This record gives sequence, C-alpha cells and structure tokens, in this order.
Amino acid sequence: MPLDGLCHSVALSLPERRRERARSPSTERYHCHARVGPAQFGWLIGLLLTTFVIGTDDFVIAGILPAISADLEVSEGAAGQLVTVFSITYAIACPVLAVAFGRVPRKALLVGGLAAFAVVNFATASAPSFGMLMALRLLAALVAAALSPAAFAIAGRLAPPGRTGRAIGAVAAGLTVSLVVGVPFGSWLSGVAGWGATFVAVGTLACLAVAMTALTLPRIPQAPVVGVTERLRLLRRPPVLLCVLGTMLAACGGLMPYIYMAPITHDLTGVGGRYVGVFIAIVGVSGAVGTVLGGRLTDRWGVDRTLLTAFGGVAAAALALLVVGSIGQGAAPVWLVCLALVLWGVPGWANNPPMSARALHMGGDAATEAVALNTSGLYAGIALAGALGGGAVNTSGGIGVLVAACVAGLITIVVMALSVRRYPSSRHASEAAPAPEKAATP
Repeated sequence: MPLDGLCHSVALSLPERRRERARSPSTERYHCHARVGPAQFGWLIGLLLTTFVIGTDDFVIAGILPAISADLEVSEGAAGQLVTVFSITYAIACPVLAVAFGRVPRKALLVGGLAAFAVVNFATASAPSFGMLMALRLLAALVAAALSPAAFAIAGRLAPPGRTGRAIGAVAAGLTVSLVVGVPFGSWLSGVAGWGATFVAVGTLACLAVAMTALTLPRIPQAPVVGVTERLRLLRRPPVLLCVLGTMLAACGGLMPYIYMAPITHDLTGVGGRYVGVFIAIVGVSGAVGTVLGGRLTDRWGVDRTLLTAFGGVAAAALALLVVGSIGQGAAPVWLVCLALVLWGVPGWANNPPMSARALHMGGDAATEAVALNTSGLYAGIALAGALGGGAVNTSGGIGVLVAACVAGLITIVVMALSVRRYPSSRHASEAAPAPEKAATP
C-alpha cells in the first residue's frame, strides 16, 4: 500500500471519531488525536523516518564490517562486536530510559533525541580508533533506546480511534524499509566513499527527521503523572510480562531463518551463495508488506486475532520450507524457495503492529515503558535466535535451523493463545489503554 494512501487512511473518518467520543468520553483525557490534514500526514512521516534512521544505523554495520575492519586494523570478528554492543545496550537501556524519561514531554524527547542521534553519527564518521568507535556505538544505542519506544507510543496516542494499528504499522514499516533500502544504500556508499560517509548519511537523515517532527508533531498533553515505583509495578504485571515473552519467542522463531539465510537456502537449492542477496531482499520487501498489512488487520480484526493469525502463518511458512527441503538436498527450485520466503516474510513482520498495540494496552499508564520492555524482548529474541540457530546449523545444517524455528513458532502460538485468553485486548487496544483503574490492578 502506498505510504500516502496509508497516511490518508490514518487521518480519515472525523465522523467516526465523533461517534467514538460519544461512546467513550473518558478516552479523550489521555489521547491526543492529531488533526485531519497536512499536519497528520507530516507527523506520521516524521515517526516513520525516525524508525528508518534508527533501523539503518543499527543494521548497516553488517554491510560495512570489511571496510571498518580494514581501516581500523581489527579483525572482522572484532568489528562484529559493534553489533553485539549496540544490541545488548539497546535491550537493557530501553525499559530503563523509558522510566527515567517518563516525565519528559514526548515531542521534546523525540526532537532532542533525534538531534543527539545526528551528532553521535557525525562524530562516528570520524572516529580515530576502534575503541572510540565502540564507545560511540554504545552512545548511539542509548539514544536509540530512548527514541524508538517513544515513536511507537506517540503513534498510538495520536492515531484516531480505529486507526491505531495502521499508525503503528506505518511507524514499524520504517524498520523494514531500512532493511530493504537503508542497509543496501549504506553498504554501497561505504564502498564508494568510505564507511564514514555512511554515518554522515545517517546523521543527515536524522537532521531531516528533527525538522520533520519539530514542524509537524502536535503538542501531546502529558499523560497522568505516575511515579517510578508505580511504573515499575505496572511493568511487573503478568499480561505485560507475557506480552514480552511472546515477542521474544516470536523474534526467535521468526528471525532465526533470516539470520541463517545463507546455509538454509544453500541446503534447499544448492545455489544459496549466489542468490542469498536476492533471498534477503525478498524477505525484506515481504516484511514491509506484512507490517502494513498487520496494521490494517489490527484495526479490522482486533489485536488478538491478528497476532494469532500472524504467528500461525510464521510456523506454517517454516513448515512449508521444511517440506520444500524434503525434495532433496539442494534440489528445490529457486522460485519455490522464493515463494516460501514470501509466505514467511509477510506474517513474520505482520505481528509487529498488533504486538506493539497490545503492549500499549497492557501497560496502561506505563504504556511507553511497556513498549520499551517489549522492544527489549525483541532484541533478546534476536540474540536467542542467533544462539539456538547457531547450534542447529552446526549440528544439522540449514534444515536444522528450520526445525528449530518451527518449534519456536509453535511455542509462541501456545504462549500467546494462553495470554490472549487470560488477558484479552479490546478490539482497538489503544482505546482501552488509558483506563488506569484496570491497568493498575496487579
């Protein structure tokens, strides 16, 4: 779906919003729906650009490792620890910074954070040593950890009733688009002008995001003031923790085949090395489509039904890849593997909008902190996928990775089925999120 059409759909239905106010007048105390018009289009683009910049900055390291290794005279294995440090710092810092900055106005946090992110990336471009580069990557992860959950929470608060899923889907699409566009462009730019130019480009995009959000993001009234102790108590509630567990398991099963794409496709087709870039691009494009689709289905079907459908689709697609593998070692047609990857990529990313919406709902007055904790679960799942997938590929090759992904997918379905049955979301999660009486109940 074109982005302008998506933004237009988010900004639609003023009569629908009036009817919703009549049904739920208390919701307006906590939600600040952006006006219909150009400003609505702008803030959504600004939030998407924010996640695109963060995603590119995170993922592009993999494409410029050889250049960094050669220039700073370290091994590629050592340079790869830049990714590890960023991911671990991000996962740990997300919930901590969300609580620490809970009283900071959302617009000020986003605009100021993006400005700091730009400065850090400009400094990274001229890092004189590997130690300095590592320190700057750690600093970039800290800033990103404060920005990303805030962007999703702002989307949930500004979206008109019944359009929350699409707004969150648009913001989440920034991450998938960074895989398809940002990472390849950054890798190409590194080859043409050096790896420092890649970080200059990221910093420039961050400056553009600063301007976009500063000009178009409306003032967001502060949510009810909740103390740090109360916020932490809200985050310890079982529905929040189950949501985080589901995200971790979903990331483990859904991203394991992506991490080990080369051995999987080699075992399936026998030509994985020559086509691995194509396979990854197919998953990236499918993921972008899935993110938008997940947002639309969240608004149409509700959070819980969309989640279970997406998780079931991931498990079914991994099983389909196993069936393709049964044709014989290296005997599967490339086109058939591409089709299976599309069927996997779409549901694999379609769960992002409903899961973020569920985290917003379950967090109650600590919604931003809940999204941050949920993001930590995502990065923990990525780390778990790397560890379990590594063991599987060492013992059973690419097919073993698919088996492990299937098992993780089935466990995810069981956990989330129990979770949604015990703690169901409302049809439109963000509309119920502000109910402090329910949210604060242990």
